[in-house]
Amino acid sequence: MTINYHVPVMLREVIDFLDPKPGAVYVDATLGTGGHTEIILKRGGRVIGIDVDQEVLNIAKERLARFGERITYIHTNFSKLNQVLDGLKLETVKGIIYDLGTNLVQLENPERGFSLYRDGPLDMRMDRSLPITCQDLVNNLPEDRLREIIRNYGEERWAKRIARKIVKERKSKPIETTLQLAHIVEETVFWKGCHKKKGDIHLATKTFQALRIVVNDELDSLKDSLKGVITYLEPGGRIIVLSFHSLEDRIAKHTFLEWAKSDPPLVKILTKKPLVPTEVEIKGNPRARSAKLRVAERIPLREK
Repeated sequence: MTINYHVPVMLREVIDFLDPKPGAVYVDATLGTGGHTEIILKRGGRVIGIDVDQEVLNIAKERLARFGERITYIHTNFSKLNQVLDGLKLETVKGIIYDLGTNLVQLENPERGFSLYRDGPLDMRMDRSLPITCQDLVNNLPEDRLREIIRNYGEERWAKRIARKIVKERKSKPIETTLQLAHIVEETVFWKGCHKKKGDIHLATKTFQALRIVVNDELDSLKDSLKGVITYLEPGGRIIVLSFHSLEDRIAKHTFLEWAKSDPPLVKILTKKPLVPTEVEIKGNPRARSAKLRVAERIPLREK
């Protein structure tokens, strides 16, 4: 079977900042199918590869098998990164990457429920052992909670109308598939005059994004992961966060600032403003358009 490996957004920029060295240890907190890690390994580095999605982790294992023991695979949520490093008895690492985008493998498999364009069950769980699916949310949450999710996590201006429409539709028929939900949202938003133009994102994108964030507890997981991870980064080592949502970017920004302003300061921020993809990359991969890249470098603690 031919596998279309996910090509990470802003791959060149990430690798340039990371600057992998032979023998150094790096953490890929969102391993996916191994796009970043493959280059690190080719340059002689060692990698702790973490992913919450067993399906994409299995693909990475096949792709990266030739590198043998230079990569360690961990199936868990990156919120447990501290515990992972403690368990491996690693005191420091040279670099840490977070690529927070949805993986192409997830998007192309309709059974996973992430796609707006391929019909499948409304799942959206990155970790299939999680008890709650997107279908559970849209069919069981009260209208005010749905409105809050879509507004706060999707930053969708029509959240109130979308939530009301979802509740109305589910009374007559459960909402069970991706295209069913996409059509409900599209019909609601389009009716309000938000006409779609060529090149615009799908009208249901923000709603799907909001529900996916809640299903996978993505924002709290990121906060928990970043909370103590800086203590594992060696002086000169770099931490990179590539986000695709303003709330994720805000978490990274505020965390980096907190580290930089601590006494003594823990990091030097290398990206005063987040880097964004080039127009050429966006043209070749429209999904890159919302990406923001932030980088910080660990600095030695001052002696007292």
